[in-house]
Amino acid sequence: MNLLRAASTVSALTLASRVTGLVRDQLVAAYFGASAITDAYNVAFRIPNLFRRLFAEGAFSQAFVPLLAATRERDGDAATHQLVDAVATVLAWVLLLACALGVIGAPVLVWAMASGLERFDEAVLMTRWMFPYIGFMSMVALSAGILNTWKRFAVPAATPVLLNLAVIAAAVFGAPWFERRGLEPVLALAGGVLLGGVLQAAVQIPALRALGLMPRIGLAPSRLRAAWAHPGVHTILQRMAPALLGVSVAQVSMLINTQIASHVGVGAVSWLTYADRLMEFPTALLGVAMGVVLLPQLSSAQGRGDTQAYSGMVDWGLRLVLLLALPCAIALLVFAQPLVAVLFHYGAFTAADVAQTARAVMGWGVGLMGLVAVKVLAPAFYAREDTKTPVKIAIGVLLVTQVLNAVFVPWIGFAGLALSIGLGATLNAALLLAGLLRRGVYRPAAGWAFYALRVLLASAALCAGLVWAAQAIDWIGLQSHPLQRAGWMALVLGGVAAGYFALLAAAGLRVRQFMRRG
Repeated sequence: MNLLRAASTVSALTLASRVTGLVRDQLVAAYFGASAITDAYNVAFRIPNLFRRLFAEGAFSQAFVPLLAATRERDGDAATHQLVDAVATVLAWVLLLACALGVIGAPVLVWAMASGLERFDEAVLMTRWMFPYIGFMSMVALSAGILNTWKRFAVPAATPVLLNLAVIAAAVFGAPWFERRGLEPVLALAGGVLLGGVLQAAVQIPALRALGLMPRIGLAPSRLRAAWAHPGVHTILQRMAPALLGVSVAQVSMLINTQIASHVGVGAVSWLTYADRLMEFPTALLGVAMGVVLLPQLSSAQGRGDTQAYSGMVDWGLRLVLLLALPCAIALLVFAQPLVAVLFHYGAFTAADVAQTARAVMGWGVGLMGLVAVKVLAPAFYAREDTKTPVKIAIGVLLVTQVLNAVFVPWIGFAGLALSIGLGATLNAALLLAGLLRRGVYRPAAGWAFYALRVLLASAALCAGLVWAAQAIDWIGLQSHPLQRAGWMALVLGGVAAGYFALLAAAGLRVRQFMRRG
């Protein structure tokens, strides 16, 4: 399997997800702006997303995927199918209980996330509508782990598009329908999220059946007891404990930041949410794509004791991080206001909202390299069935992040929250890299210094072009000419990207150098 082609496939499909997600957020920004009710919606949406990242895509995936890959490599497909059936059965029972508790406990969850909200009751109501979303997404995470292990990356990568389309439909058709009946229009978005969860889970079924991997879920108590007795279930639970602690660190940080933002003032939660959307483009297209491809491949290499292949894949991932994430970080730092203006400066989203959101985008830009690098480095530990080291590092980083919050938030306001997380992610990546080097499991390939020099020189030229374009064009003043403004944006970004890769090619760096087979 060509790793670059696989990562490119995931990245391209993730791009479709991020583009539709961007359209989703553009509609929310244009219809509702950065207001008390959008703060309530964003907090309510973050709650099931927090649990999804904590359990489904976080601790569960980190524990399940390496065991699944190792079981298939060592014991064959029949034993792997038994493991999948047992895990799916236990997971289904746990999700039924968790969703019921989440709906009942919604007021406590909203208070813990953002007690300073003006529209607290609406946030509770939307949380209750959206909490079952975590149940559907947990089953999607199970399916993604199976399909990625069988090197079927397309369906899991494309699945999030369905959520975005459902919310877009809710904004375009559902919100006016609610408004005509005297209901709060934003409530339609909560219904769209729940519909998106149903659609994402449903689309997994044909893909699993095509491979003969559809899990057999037993809802009878006897089937649950048999599934619970499977040794693989207990192995996953044992590995989930430290992994859960590690993933929870990032989510606790997000919870603290949302809580702080809810007390900063109306709009702060929404500004951070819109800035986060811009940050998620490069982290998803680069970091998530490489992490999805690398984890099962690193696990397989570790399972067969191929240390050279393991180290080579880590090196490949880090070189791509420098090549692709550095120019993205520069764009977020020096081109933040034009990006925010072109994407969100419509309707109820004012020029003041643009300025505030751009400040948070710049904070993310400082730490983008670290955020993406962690997506490569953390799986290198998980593939070795070492979840404790990333946890210890993450806990230390959380403490550092909160110290930085105490310094930056009083100084530069809510944007200090994004800056603190960015700097924390950079520290996290540095410590993970140091751990791999100290253990001797990752040995950097020759030529890093010359490679880095070429990338840095090309990035400096890209930075100069973006700084000039940010100052030469009145991006805010072109609000009444959206097509002209979008055209300028496409021309600028396309031009600096072409110049960046042209300079790299002139320096002897070719894309084919990253064609690697796993």
